[in-house]
Amino acid sequence: MDFKRYLITAALPYANGPVHIGHLAGCYLPADIYVRYQRARKRDVKFVCGSDEHGVPITIRAMKEGVTPQEIVDKYHALIKESFAQIGISFDIYSRTSAAIHHETSQAFFKNLYDKNLFEERTSEQYFDEEKGMFLADRYILGTCPVCGNENAYGDQCEKCGTSLSPEQLINPRSALSNAAPVKKSTKHWFFPLNEYETWLKEWIVEGKKDSWKTNVYGQCKSWLDSGLHPRAMTRDSSWGVPVPLPEAKGKVLYVWFDAPIGYISATKELTPLWSDYWQKEDTRLIHFIGKDNIVFHCIIFPAMLKAHGGFVLPDNVPANEFLNIEGEKVSTSRNWAVWVHEYLNDFPDQQDQLRYVLCANAPETKDNDFTWKDFQTRVNSELSGNFGNFVNRAFVMMHKLCGGRVPALHDQALNDTDRALISDIQWTKERVEKSIEEYKFRDALNEIMALSAKGNKYLQVNEPWNLVKSVAENPEQQQRIDNCIHLSLQLCANLAILINPFLPFTAQKMCGMMKVVERMLDWEHAGKIDLLKVNYPLREPQILFRKIEDTEVAQQVEKLHSNLKTGGMAPAAAVESPTAAKASPALPEIQYDDFAKVELRVGTITAAEKVAKADKLLKLEVDMGTEKRCIVSGIAQHFSPEDIVGTQVTVVANLAPRKMRGIESQGMILMAENKEGKLIFVAPLQHADEGSMVK
Repeated sequence: MDFKRYLITAALPYANGPVHIGHLAGCYLPADIYVRYQRARKRDVKFVCGSDEHGVPITIRAMKEGVTPQEIVDKYHALIKESFAQIGISFDIYSRTSAAIHHETSQAFFKNLYDKNLFEERTSEQYFDEEKGMFLADRYILGTCPVCGNENAYGDQCEKCGTSLSPEQLINPRSALSNAAPVKKSTKHWFFPLNEYETWLKEWIVEGKKDSWKTNVYGQCKSWLDSGLHPRAMTRDSSWGVPVPLPEAKGKVLYVWFDAPIGYISATKELTPLWSDYWQKEDTRLIHFIGKDNIVFHCIIFPAMLKAHGGFVLPDNVPANEFLNIEGEKVSTSRNWAVWVHEYLNDFPDQQDQLRYVLCANAPETKDNDFTWKDFQTRVNSELSGNFGNFVNRAFVMMHKLCGGRVPALHDQALNDTDRALISDIQWTKERVEKSIEEYKFRDALNEIMALSAKGNKYLQVNEPWNLVKSVAENPEQQQRIDNCIHLSLQLCANLAILINPFLPFTAQKMCGMMKVVERMLDWEHAGKIDLLKVNYPLREPQILFRKIEDTEVAQQVEKLHSNLKTGGMAPAAAVESPTAAKASPALPEIQYDDFAKVELRVGTITAAEKVAKADKLLKLEVDMGTEKRCIVSGIAQHFSPEDIVGTQVTVVANLAPRKMRGIESQGMILMAENKEGKLIFVAPLQHADEGSMVK
């Protein structure tokens, strides 16, 4: 089918914590690359997303922090939205499911199915916390996993062994809110008969998508269908969420996985009055970019809902990626084992494209991949700086040195085999990149662009225009060879800007500035051409496109990662944590006495404290250590007011290597503990001690 318009969605992130690089690599960066490419082709495309602001993780986090769910989602919605914008994820709209338009849209969707008598009403026994006076969703229930013995398995999954569970399978279940043993109590809910759509889903997916969907997506869907589908409850007992629009449903909300995907529809409504063109006309191509943990919801449950409602287009493709690990370990937001996007942007300002490049070059498209800071450094220094940036810089430097800063002429009579080969490579690369992007093989497309840049470096090395200039006086024809070499190198630079734009948009903009061209040149129709820069046109001096990453920066990031893991970290956690998390924290590896003896702990007194600008969590402290005063940046601003802690004695890790946070050098770490309510408390002497006293 020839599609008239494209509707691209990216999974709605939970607004209970910031986004990390695993999120970017999983769906947001691939989606952005695809959208930027389609825009460059001048196709009608809308890119929608928004914060998923309902569900158990948000209510648990709100209880833990002693605030309302609305305060939680307001805080993290703003942080997530800003992080996406700064890293260059170019949504047409980034909405939120707490918006009135979303409540109206999802309630109308539910009512449509209800009025068709599609729901099954069931009364069942569910766990109830008598102390808190509320029903417990699966994630509110903790207990011992029957498979691995983990004493802190959730009612829907054991995060230690990965087994999917139900609350009834847990041994000694307890409430995650009060730690009390729950009781069973009757409650009524509305179930969507997913089983009645099994035959249609098998025809649509197994027969219709086998050759077009990614193997991991198709395989997971087929496995689910082969196991048989069952009715699923689409309502929950809760005070936070979209209220069920029925008189008899007081105290009940829509199941988060019923209302969340409808968020794509409500966001499109908010974006344009022509929303129905993108959702209800058959010549629309709907594509969901997600991570592999959301495959079932986007490929089976949501399409069945759309089918039941009627009048909506179905997803043409769902190109889900696998997971990205960090330094050999799975990302764990509860343990703060993650690289947070907003912290990366703070530590590496104006280096958005470096991260975009590494995450795409190492994308988990077909299997889980691993991000390491050393690999980040190697790819930036060798591939971006040493290959791409080096070629562009050489071409511009030689133009200014050998051609007076202007684009030289191309002399047809002086073309040689290396010239013709480069021209052919430029044209063929466009086609290969195009094909790879259309097939969602973004890593392959990026490799093609980098290979073309490498050919440019080789082309310069073979032709050596810097040596040809030495013999121009004796052989004037050599000037034509110099002109051709510089001319084609500059035309290659223009093509590289077009090709790289979906992947590294900030770099493409810099290159446009160097070439003194408007961004319209980045339209895809110009790729493959060798007349993009006009003869005798003056170009600017080259900019350094990518600075190299130093060993010290890598060491600081690795230390930060491990330090955050050990101490609870500076970044807000993005996962569900129970009030008993302090008891359930995983044991760290055993160490010897000599290991502990390396840590120098000393008593200090806070003599001054102030908030760090544009950092909600950070306080800048002046700490008297007896023989000196130190500046220490600490992530405690949400727990203490600056004026309340002046004069407080604290325990300081005194021999910790300094590191910069928000441009401030922090010269140590203050020890903190977390009580069962999630409140931080100082680890300090019971009695007053002299500043600088050693803690033994």
